[in-house]
Amino acid sequence: MLEYFSPVSKSVLAHREVLPKGVLGKQISVHSSKEELPELKEGALAILGVKENRNDINYIGEELNFDAIRKALYSLYPGNWSHTIVDLGDIEKGDSVQDSHFAFRKVIETLLKSKITPLLIGGSQDLAYSQYRAYDVLGNMVNIVNVDTRFDLGDADQPINNKSYVGKIIVDKPYSLFNYSNIGYQSYYNSPEEISLMDKLFFDSYRLGEVTEDITIVEPILRDADLVILDIGTIKSADLSYKNSESPNGFDGREICAIARYAGISNRVTSFGVYELKNFTESKSAAMLIAQIFWYFIEGFNFRISDDDFSKEALYTVYKVPIDDEILIFKKSNKTGRWWIELPFISEVNNKLKRHTLLPCTYGDYLSACNQEIPERWMKARLKNEL
Repeated sequence: MLEYFSPVSKSVLAHREVLPKGVLGKQISVHSSKEELPELKEGALAILGVKENRNDINYIGEELNFDAIRKALYSLYPGNWSHTIVDLGDIEKGDSVQDSHFAFRKVIETLLKSKITPLLIGGSQDLAYSQYRAYDVLGNMVNIVNVDTRFDLGDADQPINNKSYVGKIIVDKPYSLFNYSNIGYQSYYNSPEEISLMDKLFFDSYRLGEVTEDITIVEPILRDADLVILDIGTIKSADLSYKNSESPNGFDGREICAIARYAGISNRVTSFGVYELKNFTESKSAAMLIAQIFWYFIEGFNFRISDDDFSKEALYTVYKVPIDDEILIFKKSNKTGRWWIELPFISEVNNKLKRHTLLPCTYGDYLSACNQEIPERWMKARLKNEL
């Protein structure tokens, strides 16, 4: 992989030297020499930047620089963490956008096969397409969660850009997408046709107001994700910086960090990308917020608890709820108190979907079922299966 990376800049390395003992910058293994990468161990977290933004629909030649984000992240103190963190440096722009995507995908493939979780500092969000395509090497159907004001479906018949990559994910072969979920969309940024298409495809979507009213509703969504994509445009401009965000409405700093922690604590999430990043050299508060988003993901990652082993009955409690002609089967972990609901109709389809036969849910879903209300996500999964 060495040929794909440029080392962390001398400016960041110099900043690292003057930081106090105990901060992250002193504990992260950093790619500082062109001759070799830091040692990569199974279970580690790998930070990498990709400076590609030419498919941004508003691209006018800007160059990307992630030094401010790294300096902010390095200056933070870690929690009681046990997992190794390495900083691989940056993938520079290739001769073409396709070259950048190729390098990005190959790197993620290598990390995923080595059971290393990449933390992606990204330019334009079309890069998420290559983040998704890297999972082809694992041979599983995957779930994507996109934290974004827009669905980014776009026109799949047109060349890919940062507002149309999801359409490409849906229609391009091989078909590896099982479910796509959006957290934080705002209706006025999405056409009625896209909103209707999300419903027709039985994808999950949660409006900004719905999430800010109760942030905990997104935990099961993120618990069921394989890869998480976060567009910084979903953060309101007052919290990110007016220079780098055009949206007066959006998640505040605490909410976006809570979402990042939910993603980190999910046992299934194996890559986490933050996209639409700019040059934050003159916006230290924005750089610090991005750094804290990564900090909270790492915090959650280090407190993962394996509670989804349903082969041992002593580890969970089963609840059966009859609704009309159905009997919904809920399972509650005795270790963490988290809930799942069975999807028996999926297990009958094919082996590639075996890992999707249990759907994360909430205690509220169980209570709703007791009141004879079938959980919406369970119904969507069934309808999608019947297509």
